[in-house]
Amino acid sequence: MATINTDPPRGMRDLLPHQVNLRDWASSVIQNTYRKFGFTRIETPVMENIQHLRGAEGGENLQLIYEVLKRGDKLDKVLEANPVNRDSLADLGLRFDLTVPLVRYYSNNNANLPTPLKSIQIGSVFRAESPQRGRFRQFTQCDIDIIGVKSEFAEMELINATAEALYGLGFTNFQILINDRRFLSALAENCGFTSERVSAVFIALDKLDKIGLDKVLEELMAVTSDEAAVAKLTAVLKNYLEKQDKGQLSFADMQEIFPELFASDYMQALQKIIAAVESSSEGRYQIRFDPTLVRGMGYYTGPIFEVKNPGYSGSIAGGGRYDKMVGKFSGREVPACGFSIGFERVIDILTENGFHPPVEAKRIALVVDPDRDNGADVLKAAAKLRSEGDLVSIEPRKKDMKKQLDALLEHGYTQYCAYRGDPNNLELKTLSR
Repeated sequence: MATINTDPPRGMRDLLPHQVNLRDWASSVIQNTYRKFGFTRIETPVMENIQHLRGAEGGENLQLIYEVLKRGDKLDKVLEANPVNRDSLADLGLRFDLTVPLVRYYSNNNANLPTPLKSIQIGSVFRAESPQRGRFRQFTQCDIDIIGVKSEFAEMELINATAEALYGLGFTNFQILINDRRFLSALAENCGFTSERVSAVFIALDKLDKIGLDKVLEELMAVTSDEAAVAKLTAVLKNYLEKQDKGQLSFADMQEIFPELFASDYMQALQKIIAAVESSSEGRYQIRFDPTLVRGMGYYTGPIFEVKNPGYSGSIAGGGRYDKMVGKFSGREVPACGFSIGFERVIDILTENGFHPPVEAKRIALVVDPDRDNGADVLKAAAKLRSEGDLVSIEPRKKDMKKQLDALLEHGYTQYCAYRGDPNNLELKTLSR
């Protein structure tokens, strides 16, 4: 018989039971932590109307949308038209993050939602990018958001809750970086860049930790002819980087490097956020102001933050304030702020470190002989074992018992019971190598 290629679509994965077990455990730890902070879980569809996704200021993700063709008569009518253009073919798209669906969800359901809304979302998102190690076309995001709180208390709670969730997963000594998009805009304009060029400064500066200062400056020179502005920004960044290399800079140190930019209300609010998080951390993790932190999404309007883990080059969580986004859907401005744990990155780190979720209950294999044993009695025996709170699976006996027991151990079973016909006489044995 001809064989069929059973590989999953490129950039997507089949997950084995032990992988799903780790993901379920991590998801449970995160959700339980967030619920302690008053967040509640919501769900949104994996597909959204294409115009919502295209208008979301999602940065480079707008080029990575999986678009869904119109169907049936709708598609036939489009194909009959001449010429056919790209925008007319698709009416839906797979979500590329959880923020755009959340804002659409809030705008549609706000009359039935609490104010403020403190939501948890964990689900698959899709991006049509080139697959590579650690980067997939379907992956899980894990978000918390607060909609309806204007003050910096929203940022404080989001950062605190996310830090506690990461700590619960076993992460320690991680570092939270924080900045404000308004500071970045003021920095660019203070150096002489026009408002039209500020976004180009953001795009180049966002690559600083990946390509270095010299390459960033090359990119800036490619999009602007204002050498004086580039030179001034270069001097400021060099001063910051040189002092940063000599040791961690305090918020007061930053004021000396950027004296014209620290008098604003939003920078005072940023200082309050840092002080509050530092106090609650009790030395388990750090938070510091990073004037070069950008974040790629175009919808951020205020504070932005990322979490870095020792020994790992990328961030493991990120987020920020997006006060203008709800207004695009509802016609009225509503403050909003969110934080997303990089779920796939967290799982990768736990896996690389050889982490195994704690076993909360014994996993028992009830090994039976289908040709000999009475079905009703077998079910009674399994129920008796489960009554102790253990996880019990009925497993038909194989010819090679030793090989079967090795396989059971490999798949997470801790004990087995060789059933001998009496549901009231069950002897448990520990599985070991």
